[in-house]
Order: sequence, then structure tokens, then C-alpha cells
Amino acid sequence: MLTILGPKSPRSGYCDGVSRRNFLKIGSLGLGGLALPQLLRAESASGIRSAGQPHKAIIMIFLPGGPSHQDMFDLRMDAPAEIRGEFKPIPTNVPGIEICEHLPRVAQLADKYTLIRSMVGAEDRHDAITCHTGRHPRNQPPGGWPAMGSVLGKLQGAGDPAIPAFVGLAPKMGHVPWSDNGTAGFLGSAHAPFEINKGGGKDDMVLQGITLDRLADRRTLLQSLDGFRRDVDSSGMISGLDAYTQQAFGILTSSKLVEALDLKQEDPKLVERYGKGDPRNRDDGGPKLMEQFLVARRLVEAGARCVTLAFSRWDHHGDNFGALRQDLPLLDQGLSALLEDIHQRGLEKDISVVVWGEFGRTPTINKDGGRDHWPRVSCALLAGGGMRHGQVIGSTDRLGGEAASRPVYFGEVHATLYHSLGIDVNKVTIPDFTGRPQFLVDNGLQPIRELVG
Repeated sequence: MLTILGPKSPRSGYCDGVSRRNFLKIGSLGLGGLALPQLLRAESASGIRSAGQPHKAIIMIFLPGGPSHQDMFDLRMDAPAEIRGEFKPIPTNVPGIEICEHLPRVAQLADKYTLIRSMVGAEDRHDAITCHTGRHPRNQPPGGWPAMGSVLGKLQGAGDPAIPAFVGLAPKMGHVPWSDNGTAGFLGSAHAPFEINKGGGKDDMVLQGITLDRLADRRTLLQSLDGFRRDVDSSGMISGLDAYTQQAFGILTSSKLVEALDLKQEDPKLVERYGKGDPRNRDDGGPKLMEQFLVARRLVEAGARCVTLAFSRWDHHGDNFGALRQDLPLLDQGLSALLEDIHQRGLEKDISVVVWGEFGRTPTINKDGGRDHWPRVSCALLAGGGMRHGQVIGSTDRLGGEAASRPVYFGEVHATLYHSLGIDVNKVTIPDFTGRPQFLVDNGLQPIRELVG
């Protein structure tokens, strides 16, 4: 957890009692750890950090546990009762496309997204590695494959130098791999995500010790930052740091990142449109933080290149339909608000959104009313990015258990997302630990032609 405002001390010398030691101790990203300065050096060395270019970004919404594709986007009404489930399909605003009755708001936005019903290549593993990297978790190179956000941080940097390129919003969960915001792999810790939400419970929306309630007191916050800057400058400390450390200091004390996280900057009606959700973790999974959908949009608009978040828990081995009756309406509200917001702000060509989980669920409903792990086929939703939407790609068989047409690999989705940011996966490479150039996706995988061709 990052810390800007540490415990108060009556002997601190600051008017608000904040100690200099705790202010400087900015977690692993502080002036001592130098991870953020290393990131800035790496971006500078790449020669392609581009604050002046049009800012494009990706929001990756991970549904931890493996969402049930048969009960969300690929209902099988012609299957036997033990397979088709309890939910009914409803029409969308695109003729011929139907989705679950518990997603009515998303249904009316089908012209703004694409459903992929034939995702293949998953493994029976409860982690986000394949979603973050587009790669098979086996046969990793030394250091491991980097997450897309880390790759984008290296290749393009942030759209604004005061905002980290790669921000992770996934909160702490009982099953730790579901909390994974993505790792830097062989790119090194300089390109790791700037993680914000690891506090749990009410602290889930905390940045550097500052809650969203605290952010309401803008005057106190800015006075603390200004006072700290003056104190450090007068001590001569800044003059002894190199340019990249000074830039890191600027990011960590800039109000831009704080402002991006401050929902009181938004129209209250828009905040209400996104909803409140439930901050409590469900079993070993994540909370239902509706605010994250809005915070993600604010972060990418402010300059982040990639924001990852994890929403709720979708590992329903029992009471599958009872759990989905609670979670689907919340996902419906948050996702539809995000898609509408992006379009209303004219960002649909610049911001890409992907929604998916680590695998699908079994066609057969088990004795406990749940569905078990099913890596043979799953689903995904893609929106924005200037892609051609209002369509369905791929299909499953009558039981929803196998890809019947147009199987799509996770790496193809990654190639498509890179394409939306102007990156040619056939030409661009990144060096691994040995200096060997590595392509961004598995050899031969291309952007999805139906979306970008």
C-alpha cells in the first residue's frame, strides 16, 4: 500500500502533524525504492513516450472465478433443462442478438460492443494470467510474460507525465491470484502496475493513505502537498536527485492522480448512474465496487494507458443462479454506465474495453445448482477502440460446451487491443532478460478481422 500522508506526530514540524519520514516513505514506489523513477527512465530510453500524441487506452474488466457464458451472453434455450439453466434471453438493440434477461441495460447498447462467444485456449486455473498476457501460462520465458499494461507502459508511456501508465484497481481478495492486476514479467519491476486498492473493505478506494472522504477536503490536501514541497526544496534534498526521481516525486505529489480518483469532481447524477455496489468481499473473491468503473474511465482520460479492475466473484459451484441474480444487475449497471459515458464523452475511438474471466462454466448444472470449471470455451465482450461493433463473433454447439465456429484465442483479443492503440503486432517487439526480441502475442496471431479488417 502506498503512503503519502502517514500517521500524525506532534513533533513532526508540519501544521497537520504529518511526519516527513512517513511522507517520503511512498511504499515500494517511494524515493528510496525508485521503482517509479526506473519506470520513467525506461520510458525515456524507449524513445516513444508520447504525451503529445492522441491518447488511447484500455480498460480491462476481469470477472474473477470464471463467469458462466451460458447464463450471460450465450443462453442455450434449445438445450435440455439440466443445461439451459433458469434465465431467459431478451432481445438487444441489434436485431438477432440476445443476451440474459438480467442484463437489460447492456442489452440496449449492443450496437456499441461485440460479443465473442467462442473464446478458447484457457486452462483450468483460477488466475488472471491469460487475460493479462494473452499467453498460455505454461512455457513462460525467464521472468514470465509481461501484462499488457506493462507492455504499453514500456512502449508508449502514459498520456500525461503526472499519471502512471499502468494502474491496477483490483482489491485484496482471499484467493490471492484473483487480486492480480498484472505483472511486469521480464520487463522488470519498473513496469509493474501502480496499485491502488489493496486495503480491503472500506479502504478499497484508498490512494496513498487518503480516502475518498479525505479527498473532499481539497484545501487541506493541497496545503499538505505544498508545505511538503517547500520543506523538501528548502532542505536541498530535491537538488540531489536525478531528473527521473524528481519526475517521480512530481507524480506522487501531483494533484492530477488524486483528482482522477476523486469522484466528488463528477456530476453527482453520473456517480449515481454508476451505482454504489457492495464493498465487502464475497467468500474468497472480490467486492462489488461499482465506483471502479467510473474511476477507471477517469484514470484513462487523465492519462493512464491501461487500467485493470476485478469485479465481484464468479466461481459458482453452488447456487449459480441465486448468485447471478445478485451480481448480474450490478454488472449491468456499472458496465452500461461506462459504455454510455465513454460514448457521451466522444471517447469511443480512443478507449477500448474488454470484459472476460479466466474460463467458462460447465454445460451441465451440478447437484448443488452450480456450474463447474470449463476451460474449453468461454466468452468476452469488446467495446470502443474504433472497432466495428454490433455483432457476435463465433458460436458454441447446442450445449454451449464447445466452439462450433470461429474459435478466438486470448492472444487474438490482445492483438486487437494493441491494434486499437496503433501498435502493429507483426513488427513491434520487446526484449526479454537475455536481450532477445519477443513479439507481443504468440507467433501468427492477428487482430480479429471482423473488428478491424
